[in-house]
Amino acid sequence: MSRTTGTTRTTGTDSYTNRVSNPVTVLKRLERAIRGMDEPAVEKISEDTREDPFRVLIATMLSAQTRDPVTHAASMRLFRVARSPRTMARLPARKIERLIYPVSFYRVKAVHVRQTCRAIVEHFGGKVPATMDELLTLPGVGRKTANLVLILSHASQDNICVDTHVHRLANRLGWVRTKTPDQTEQALYRALPRRWWPRVNLFLVTWGQNVCRPVYPRCRACVVSPLCPRIGVTKQGS
Repeated sequence: MSRTTGTTRTTGTDSYTNRVSNPVTVLKRLERAIRGMDEPAVEKISEDTREDPFRVLIATMLSAQTRDPVTHAASMRLFRVARSPRTMARLPARKIERLIYPVSFYRVKAVHVRQTCRAIVEHFGGKVPATMDELLTLPGVGRKTANLVLILSHASQDNICVDTHVHRLANRLGWVRTKTPDQTEQALYRALPRRWWPRVNLFLVTWGQNVCRPVYPRCRACVVSPLCPRIGVTKQGS
């Protein structure tokens, strides 16, 4: 998408100028605005466990298409029973299912969690791998999960984690024009200054959960509303 100014777009009955939403300006505003808001579940778990790569990995696997309170509760139940890849690999899939229910696709995730734990034990000496290529060999682990593990547990400054919130907001703000989260990740490497890469997920996910919602975003309550072209927004919430 060409990031130029001066194009007028119409959304429903409202028209507005499609200004460039400068990424740095937006991110600086969001950095201040999210203070006091609840952090996403995986960030909470990362802080509570001193960035333990294993718990960050498992919690992120459970978080896909699942609300944060459900993810956090399910992760805590599972970690109370098994705290390492070795102990978790020994659990029957049915027991993992019961512990993580009601996360979405809990049966599939239980199988992936068990297979991933076995792979970590058998191929990586019981330690979560620390490279993208190695993480992607684990069952059920995609780029979103791998990126978040690298950022939260290995302090990577070279990765951007893109989930549905980041994908939606990056397109809504006009930073990218993409169809999938993987496409958005690659586009954001080009659109954002490098120093913002590891933090963009926290900012956009927190804002996407609380203000810039998928349906009826709360544009009147948004600190970046004056900068936002609101691409794809047809109706606003209160």
